[in-house]
Amino acid sequence: MFHKAIKLELKEGTALEVTFQTGEVKAYDMAELFAKYPQLTALRDRELFLRGKLMGPYGIVWNEELDIEAETIYHDGNIVRVEAVPVGLRVANALASARAKRGLTQSQLAALTGIDQSDISKIERGAANPSLNTLDRLATALDMELKIGIA
Repeated sequence: MFHKAIKLELKEGTALEVTFQTGEVKAYDMAELFAKYPQLTALRDRELFLRGKLMGPYGIVWNEELDIEAETIYHDGNIVRVEAVPVGLRVANALASARAKRGLTQSQLAALTGIDQSDISKIERGAANPSLNTLDRLATALDMELKIGIA
């Protein structure tokens, strides 16, 4: 499963913080990669470093030659804090994780539930507000139980 980045903060020097869909905020210093990837030393230029942008949920890009995958930051970064995650993103993360654990594609899950693959994609991206009936159909197909509670 990919760890999806949802927010980027560029810090001092070549440090950055990335917030992931799970609410985890990880700190990472790009300088850690300078010895392995000398081209990244260009990020010492503050103006260039500040041009870093999220490249969808999968990484950060500065220009055509300089980028880093979100997975690298997730696995090698240090947790700074965990932020509250909106319910839509919690549902998105839970659905994507459960589907991946069962080795199903979105199309296969769509066939099992009668829910359009495009709707499953929207739910997994946190771009949809599924009904309880839809969530129950997905849970049933994934051999799970839908539980709703107040924490």
